[in-house]
Amino acid sequence: MSTVPHRRSTLSAHTQRLTPWLLVAPLVVALLAFAIYPLIYLIVLSGSRSLLGKPFQEWVGFTNFQAAFADQTFLWSLVRSVGFAIPVTIIEVVLGLGIAVLLQQSVRGGHIIRTLLLLPLMTPPVMVAVAWKLILSQVGGLLNSVLVKLGLITKPISVLGSSTWAFPSVALADAWQWTPFITLLLFAALQAQPDDVRQAATIDGASEWQIFRDITLPMLMPALVAVALIRFIMALKLFDLVYALTAGGPGFDTTVASFHIYRVALEKFNVGYAAALTLIFGVVVSLVTLPLVWLRDWSLRRWG
Repeated sequence: MSTVPHRRSTLSAHTQRLTPWLLVAPLVVALLAFAIYPLIYLIVLSGSRSLLGKPFQEWVGFTNFQAAFADQTFLWSLVRSVGFAIPVTIIEVVLGLGIAVLLQQSVRGGHIIRTLLLLPLMTPPVMVAVAWKLILSQVGGLLNSVLVKLGLITKPISVLGSSTWAFPSVALADAWQWTPFITLLLFAALQAQPDDVRQAATIDGASEWQIFRDITLPMLMPALVAVALIRFIMALKLFDLVYALTAGGPGFDTTVASFHIYRVALEKFNVGYAAALTLIFGVVVSLVTLPLVWLRDWSLRRWG
């Protein structure tokens, strides 16, 4: 008779030990299926001579990596990716912060404006590129029409075909699409800040600029850096706008790393080499984001 409670207690103890593992099991399976396995496959693929329809034809070791470091087109595409991501992130974060502060000051609810801000985000990236391609078109484009009417130019110019203006045009389309995203995130962070500190500063005679500089901005800094980090990583992976707006041109002037890898894999079918390029690109992304990661951790310790 006394063995029944003992078995029940033993079963209960086993159940308690297994429960955490059962709860975390779906996450572990998803991680293995969508992260660990693809990474291992990519590493193995990068060490082989593989075509799109015929993978793992021959083991070549580090040959693909050696070819990558000798590939000037790829190396310059890495430089363009970083060179695009840094200014675009800064511009979009500054614009997003400014708009968020204006929304905070003028529209407390802001439901209608926030809905309008969602429109660029809900637009598929390829459709954004098509719209901007029509705006920037040399023939019948809105930009050229306005510039000609204002007398700033005498005849239409090929903006997307210019080495000088192609990348800024891509950056303009990117800013139009993603600045609302940053605005909404920062507006939500501003809404979460307590009002009592600002009210006390107002009573003490602090100006709006002093309140923003000494109270609002420091309190917002952890969220601001986190948003900048997210946007920076997204900007490094730029593909859709380049694909639809410029196709990497003129020449290679707008060929970023992700677009170059796409060409190697799906136009030249050299997926083994493309896998090596992808791993190198991943390492570069990790390295260039380290300063922002450090800044985020520091801001959390300082103001979090």
